Amino acid sequence: MRDLESFRAAAAEVQFSGEQRAALVAALRRQNTDSPALERLAQPGTLVVATGQQVGLFSGPAYTIFKALHAARLAEWLSSNGIPAVPVFWVATEDHDFAEVNHTWVFDAAHRPLKLEMRRSASAQPVGTVALVSPPVNELRAALRGLPFGEEVADLVEECYRGGSTMGGAFGELMRKLLARFDIPQLDPMLPEFRALAAPALRTAVETHAELTQGVLARNRELVAAGYHAQVHVEEQTSFVFLLENGKRLALRRNGSEFGHNGRRFSTGELVDRAASLSPNALLRPVVQDSILPTVACIMGPAEAAYLAQSEVLYRSILGRMPVVVPRTGFTILDRHSEKLMVRYGLSLPDFFTAEEVLRERIATRLVPPALHGTLGETGKAVERAIERLRGDLAAFDPTLGRALDTSKRKILHQLSKIEGKTGREAMRRSDRATAEAASLYGLIFPERHLQERIYSILPFLAKHGLDLVDHIYEAIELDCPDHRMMVV
Repeated sequence: MRDLESFRAAAAEVQFSGEQRAALVAALRRQNTDSPALERLAQPGTLVVATGQQVGLFSGPAYTIFKALHAARLAEWLSSNGIPAVPVFWVATEDHDFAEVNHTWVFDAAHRPLKLEMRRSASAQPVGTVALVSPPVNELRAALRGLPFGEEVADLVEECYRGGSTMGGAFGELMRKLLARFDIPQLDPMLPEFRALAAPALRTAVETHAELTQGVLARNRELVAAGYHAQVHVEEQTSFVFLLENGKRLALRRNGSEFGHNGRRFSTGELVDRAASLSPNALLRPVVQDSILPTVACIMGPAEAAYLAQSEVLYRSILGRMPVVVPRTGFTILDRHSEKLMVRYGLSLPDFFTAEEVLRERIATRLVPPALHGTLGETGKAVERAIERLRGDLAAFDPTLGRALDTSKRKILHQLSKIEGKTGREAMRRSDRATAEAASLYGLIFPERHLQERIYSILPFLAKHGLDLVDHIYEAIELDCPDHRMMVV
């Protein structure tokens, strides 16, 4: 993803006035301490590499950190190639699905997955404003206790997730501490300064809602005709905006030139006048982001990028431009001991993308004594040779018996395979160490049958390897390689 001409073309499309830049930098300085990144952003021509994530408990899934570091790495490379850029992290505080962000997963010293959750009600409330109520810091500390840097990481989290803070505030503070040396300004769209900056794009979206809807519906038909499907369901009554009112994020439905919520009616003019109190839906959100920022590139996950096939209609209508979309980097992080176990048992990363029982079977076959393993293999080959000799005699006697012989061959080989499997399981049963190692590997690499980056927080990895792990991740990011990679620390 280092096609410099694509970035130059996107940069040339950005029209960002001095007044917009001054207002943006002033707003960012209110949320962030002044920094070299903001000083650079204040200079005419400086662009933004944007990324972001929901405000998940204790920093959310590990790929949140990967996205932020990828943005910093790309901004550095662009700047060194004549396109001045800084990273900006969009702290997605507007979403109202609290169940998506109220929990996180960590692992203990044995790589056992543990779910931590903050239970409380937050009906229709933007998650960033949800006050912390008994965040599970003590449970986190207990889970990380057996890891070398567990206390240090737990202390850091406790400093951020304290009484009186909110989900958005604590998330932002923890991210800032973890990524301090990378100078990544944060943008919280719920703050009044950013709501004012977002208002023009939201106002345009409301005023041109009918045309935008028709454009997206047409795009949906194109996607279906091409063999794809629309990521976000859109119909005539779909509203691209929510209304923020009395601490709630209210879903709206469009009916002609009016919008409704639970029997209440709002004219287009009313919503235009309240543009600073509107919140974009999933398709409009990146457009609003890039109306606030002079964005040259966005670091996005697979689902986010898939939305853009539909969002492109809104981009072209409202902004007249789009940034370069860069797939985020992805890692499976291993320690040296786990890597050695994989080598010992002849395992590669794809071997884990199955049920734990299947992985145990694969490891079990490696535990069968070599002589016995060889005898089983030789037996199978001997059976095949004998059947092939028999096939010639049977064919001479009665050609119709060939099919029956094939069926018998499959049954005999199947039974031999079952014996081999039972032998492996018995070997596994006799080896408590192998059983524990299989559970440890699976718990680390494919917890709850998910990629580790999608379920685990970065915290247990920091507790295992130290806070400077983020530096190693940054250095491991390859801008030319968007593939998921294994990283051994």
